[in-house]
Amino acid sequence: MAGQGKGAIDMLLAASFKELTLKEPIEKITIKEITDKAGVIRPTFYNHFQDKYDLLEWIINKELLEPVEMLITNGMVNEGLVLLFTEIERDKEFYMRASRLEGQNSFGSIAQDCVEHVLLKVIHSSSAGKKQKYVWLTPERIAEYYAQSMCYVVITWIQSGMTISAKELAEIYGYIIKRSMDDILAEL
Repeated sequence: MAGQGKGAIDMLLAASFKELTLKEPIEKITIKEITDKAGVIRPTFYNHFQDKYDLLEWIINKELLEPVEMLITNGMVNEGLVLLFTEIERDKEFYMRASRLEGQNSFGSIAQDCVEHVLLKVIHSSSAGKKQKYVWLTPERIAEYYAQSMCYVVITWIQSGMTISAKELAEIYGYIIKRSMDDILAEL
């Protein structure tokens, strides 16, 4: 392990964690199991993460959202969504198991916090210097609204077995998010 940087250790711990989730529920996985599988000592884990839920948050941010953020920032939302959904699909078993995580540290709440954070950064960068049309409609509320809707769609897709492709899900999400309730009802 000597000479390995923080990023390499983070990836090693994430790979260990993901492999363990294929054998047992996340709630039952211990830090010792993660570190033993990764070949590091327990204190190494705590130098990188607070707990396994912090590690899950890191995985969502690093593997899913960081690659997508630049696309969204540059107006390539559909391409970003396809990439996001493709990455989830690529690691289907892990995300199917992770999506079952409920309670205080549920997958849904962790994912929503991560998505909100990214969307808030995008909103702040694109709205800099602009006057808000509605004072109540803050960047935080906008980010929360879109994070909730996206996480609902993604988690429902994951838990239904990912029966449609990532590209089709991106089309469906784009369809629903760009239309009013009236539009959708009229098109049913």
